[in-house]
Parts: sequence; C-alpha cells; structure tokens
Amino acid sequence: MAHSSEINPQGNWYWNAPSRRLVIDVPRGSDYSELSGDWSIDALEQMLEGLSRGRLERTFDAGDGPVRCNLRMSSGLGFHLVGAFVGDAEARGMLLTGDDLQEIDPSDLKPGPDLAPVFQPIVSLRNGQVAGFEALARWDDGDLMSPPSRYEDEALASNMLIRSAEALARLRDITGRDDLFMQVNLTARDLARGTLPALVEALMNGYQLPERSLKIELTEQAALRDADYALSAALALKAVGAGLVLDDFGTGHSSFAWLADLPADSLKIDHGLTRRLGQHRTDTILSTITLLANRLGMTSTAEGVEQKEDAARLRALGFDHVQGFAFARPMDIESAIRFMRY
Repeated sequence: MAHSSEINPQGNWYWNAPSRRLVIDVPRGSDYSELSGDWSIDALEQMLEGLSRGRLERTFDAGDGPVRCNLRMSSGLGFHLVGAFVGDAEARGMLLTGDDLQEIDPSDLKPGPDLAPVFQPIVSLRNGQVAGFEALARWDDGDLMSPPSRYEDEALASNMLIRSAEALARLRDITGRDDLFMQVNLTARDLARGTLPALVEALMNGYQLPERSLKIELTEQAALRDADYALSAALALKAVGAGLVLDDFGTGHSSFAWLADLPADSLKIDHGLTRRLGQHRTDTILSTITLLANRLGMTSTAEGVEQKEDAARLRALGFDHVQGFAFARPMDIESAIRFMRY
C-alpha cells in the first residue's frame, strides 16, 4: 500500500490521565474512522500491529512534554499521534497521516491551533450577576480574524468543547463561582459525530465540572433536519452530564412535538423577536413562551438585547437571563476573568 509523504490531519485526540482514557475523533468516511471512540489503552492496542503495542502506553506514561507516537493498525494503515501534555492531567493533539513529520513541532498541533474562542456573558435578570457564558468561535490569523480551513471546520465542535471546558474550569476556580455555566453551539453535522458524548464526558470528568455546567446549544434547524437522530444524539449528550439548550427559538421552524421530546434545560429566544420588544403581540408571544418554558422546567434567555432599559420589561415577561451588547460584548478569557472580578 502506498503512503503519501504529505502530512494530512485525519482527526484529533484527547488523553485524560486520571481515567487513563484516550478519546479519538475522526470524521465519518475516513479510512481511520474505526479509531473513533473512547478507549482504554489496552482496548486500543488490540487494533494495532504487534510492534505498535506497548508504544502507546509508554508515550502517555511519560506524563509531560510533547507527544509524538508513530503507530500502525493491524490492517497496515499507519498514523501518528502528535500533540502535547497540558498540565499533569491531560494531553491533546491531532491524528495525522504521512511520512514527513520531522519538521513539525508537536506543541503546535493541539486541536485548532488558530482557534481563539471568545466568551459572551449571560446575565441573570434576578440579581444582575453573570450566570454563565456562551463560547463563540474566532480564528486568529496574525492580525486577521479568518474563517476556518476545511479540516478546522470539521474539527470545530471538538476544539470548541475542549477550549470551553478549559475556560469554564478556570473561571470557576479563579472566581470561586461554582454555579457558572458555559454554552457551546453544535450543528446538525456535529450531532452526526458519535464520539462527541465520549469527549464531553472525558472533559467533565477531567475538569471536575458538575452536571449541566457544560451546556450544548442546538439550533431548531439542526434538530429538525433529522429529528429522530438529533433526539438520540441529544439524549446521549444529556446522559453523560451535558446540559441542553434549544437555541434560536422562534425563528419560524418551531416544533412543539420536538420541544415535548427534547429534555432541554433552557430556551434561547431569537433576537428577531426580542428586538420587537414593547409591541403588544410580540410581548404576548414572549410571555407565553417563557411561561411554557417554566412549566417544562426550563429557563429562558433573551438574545440580542441592545438596550439595558429592556431588562425590566424582559424580567416582567418571565425571562431568566439576557445576553447581548447592552450587557457585554464577546471577550477573550483574560477579559472574561477581569469582567467577573469587577
């Protein structure tokens, strides 16, 4: 079998030292997709050819520094795990194929090296404090903010989940706020990737995050594209401790059947409705939605709020949280920490 010398990313991986589990995420359709999953070292080594067995365990037993491990599956396909330890409890990186790795610095191959997420505060209308954040993807290309490459786009969900869990753990530790949460968007394509629940579980265990503190935002469009599969995927995420948020509610594709089935924790009301705040018909619709959410045991968040004066009206209509430029713009993690302190 011919092997290309060109380096190609096939997926990414995450190692959690306390649980000794290796989560590998490879897109469907790849020759390496059978590697996807949440593995013990012993189980994964059963898929490798004889000379590769033992090499994997020795790599992660090192416990620090760069990771560079050349492996071969029993089918003959070769691949590389390249990345770095970040702290004592975890390592992460990319699964690569190709022969020319000598000039690659493993520490530069953590998931999404150019991903620079920002975090927008979500404010409680009950006490005016920050209740949590929504993580938003940004790509840092020098002085430019650029769109992702094809691979980065495929890996975005995993990358954002990893960065968001890191940020949430740091915010909770520095501020002493055990009630903070972080929300991360997933698309319909993300839901089709069966390894995400394992990654979420590994992250929550690794960072000791309580249940529902890492929340997954699902758009109605994503949910309704394949409602049965989306429901199964959402239930799998819920089962491993993730919270579920139905995003962009009220955009014209609302399905009350889906709302009845999905065990969501929260609704986010689209800014297309909240920007018409003060109109009688709109206010009636909004108060009905928040009442419905409350009866179903869900909180409700108004998105895209641009005037602080709207807070009192939104609270009167039954909203629990607000998010928008009126309260805070998206910010990097250091700015988020300062924002929480002041």
